Amino acid sequence: MSTYHKIRDYTLVKFASTALSLLASASDQQLIKLSFLAEKIPRKEPYKEKIRWIRHLFGQRHPGLHLARRVLKDTNPLHRHKIIQNFIINQLLVGTNKRKEFEVHTGTYPPDALLISPTMRCDLNCYGCYAGYYPQEEDLPLEVIDRVITEAKEMGIYLILLTGGEPFLRKDLFSLFEEHEDVGFQVYTNARLIDRRMVDRFAALGNVMLAISLEGLEEETDRRRGKGHFRHIVKVMDMMRECGLFFAVSTTQTRENTEVLASDEFIDFLVEKGCILMWNFHYVPIGRRPDLDLMAAPQQRDYMRQRLQYFRATKQMLFVDFWNDGHLTNGCIAGGRKYLHITASGDVEPCVFCHFAEDNIKEKTLLEVLNSRLFRAIRSRQPFTDNPFRPCMLIDDPVQGRDLALNYARRFTHPGAEILFTELADQIDRYSCQYRVLAETAWEEYQFQKAKKGKVATG
Repeated sequence: MSTYHKIRDYTLVKFASTALSLLASASDQQLIKLSFLAEKIPRKEPYKEKIRWIRHLFGQRHPGLHLARRVLKDTNPLHRHKIIQNFIINQLLVGTNKRKEFEVHTGTYPPDALLISPTMRCDLNCYGCYAGYYPQEEDLPLEVIDRVITEAKEMGIYLILLTGGEPFLRKDLFSLFEEHEDVGFQVYTNARLIDRRMVDRFAALGNVMLAISLEGLEEETDRRRGKGHFRHIVKVMDMMRECGLFFAVSTTQTRENTEVLASDEFIDFLVEKGCILMWNFHYVPIGRRPDLDLMAAPQQRDYMRQRLQYFRATKQMLFVDFWNDGHLTNGCIAGGRKYLHITASGDVEPCVFCHFAEDNIKEKTLLEVLNSRLFRAIRSRQPFTDNPFRPCMLIDDPVQGRDLALNYARRFTHPGAEILFTELADQIDRYSCQYRVLAETAWEEYQFQKAKKGKVATG
């Protein structure tokens, strides 16, 4: 790194740290002024647009502003420092410029994050689990994970997501958290193994945020995960909140739980417990006993899109919807465009729901994997549709998904993974056609409202 870049990044870190430390007590007008300065930092226009969007929220006194103040005011001091340093400065600010510089030197723009499954073993047996048919006997060696994270940081990636299986069946993960203290780790967990001792370890580290799996409230969660599981999760949430540690939840929307996940009661429960982020994923018929009857109906998928739009305007939480937020990411993010998934066997999948691969990370570098024939083919076709409310190559444009899986991948990553593209193909096509009608109406309405707001903003 040149002296200029070192001075630039040092100045950036000092500015961002000072600005964020003022957030808890600054007035709304002061925050708006700071946003104009922040807009000058990233090079890429999409990031500048996001800062302008945040400035608009400040101006509207959006609930998200109260969330940001809470993150900085009520958090464990070390955890607060790591959130600012790793998640915001390293990943979003310094990392953005570093990823751009990596592209200049290599011709490849790195993804924003990596998703890694250290193990596919799990202490639960949830029906419909996407990980259920993966080989259980092989864990990804710690030295391989360490090497991949090191390569990622060299590219400007400081956000590592861990999933599985149940990641905390691996007792050696804490050594990774300690070794890579400049990285923000988010761990998707069923929380069954988490006790006070582990919570204290998270507090001592600061750079780990949990994403706790929930199916809804007690009835829905215990039905899929076992009697008493919900009450244990509540205890874990209470311990996290008492220690000043923020956490997310991860939900899987199905035909059975849509109405609960989309209810004020559920979201208010999460806010009360201290949750700052909800990841909403949609059940895909892969993994253990694939069943299209579990998929949220097209109308339910559209209903969730509308409800999350309402929650974003009214609740002190952040929301990410893996399918319905395609308009925020310009469609599909798979294939290394914004993320990829490395299985416990080392196979590199385009997406956690795309159970096919060309390369294995044990045999190649991260850069080589990003430039594989499969990943380049995926990125060349993105976005797969002209409607970002239909981003998924598996469900929304299944012809493309089948072509990529059957003609570009070298192997499926577990027995039975091909069923989605063979036995279930006709049913997936019908689902895609049914949802397309709703998505087209939603996209037209979204464009109309966006244009209307634009006219108001310009006078």
